[in-house]
Amino acid sequence: MALKSKLATMIKAGFILGKIAVSILPVMVVQSVLRKTSPQLARKFPQRYYSWLNQTMEARITVSGEPVTNQACLLISNHASWQDILLLGGTLPISFVAKSEVADWPIVGRLAKLGGTLFIDRARRQAAGETKNQMQTRLDEGGSLVLFPEGTTNDGNQILPFKSSLFGASQMEIDGKPVIVQPVSIAYQRVWGLPMGRERRTQFAWPGDIGFTEHLWSNLKSGPLDVAIHFHPATDIKQAGGRKQLAKLCEEQVRDGLANLIANSRAEE
Repeated sequence: MALKSKLATMIKAGFILGKIAVSILPVMVVQSVLRKTSPQLARKFPQRYYSWLNQTMEARITVSGEPVTNQACLLISNHASWQDILLLGGTLPISFVAKSEVADWPIVGRLAKLGGTLFIDRARRQAAGETKNQMQTRLDEGGSLVLFPEGTTNDGNQILPFKSSLFGASQMEIDGKPVIVQPVSIAYQRVWGLPMGRERRTQFAWPGDIGFTEHLWSNLKSGPLDVAIHFHPATDIKQAGGRKQLAKLCEEQVRDGLANLIANSRAEE
């Protein structure tokens, strides 16, 4: 019986993986056409696709708080896995700022490009200035951006210190006013409807010491996933009192939000 169950799980995971793989090329073609014919639709289309991916991968998302939707903003989020991109991207029409290596990741690299991700090449000195200009242009066009200020992925249970140097974008302005900054907490809560323990949660996090394909396959075999996303009150660099103060404020809110979301999943057991 256990063997049949395991076989059924692997067949189902393989079917899901196949659906994702088959969808990528036509989706890239559609997005390429939209970018040339309708930039507005091109910004919205990735959200539809990411949402479909979340449903296909059986990731159920609960959203709380009030996301900023009436203007472009910077979203500041904790970062446990490549799957964060799909979860956030399926919730709002947003783009990401990521290290250049992400562009070469199988599947996710293509999905990131689809959503208009801005890639930072840390090995090039002039890259910082180029990225800043690209970010300003994206914000001026009305597009919101997501930053992962930990600089790497965490274990899913607690966040790493935020790097204030990555908050340089918060000094940008839109129509003469400081760009809005909104902290966001993402928590991986349950699998098969059962609350995750610390060890189980680390298995969904992706520290990067195992291959992407292996981690994707492991997640697909794990079963339906429940994730909570909480949007904290928006602020800006002037309200916070400066870049370092803003980084500290965001870190505290995201950390507390993650802890609360994890605690809530246990309380509902």
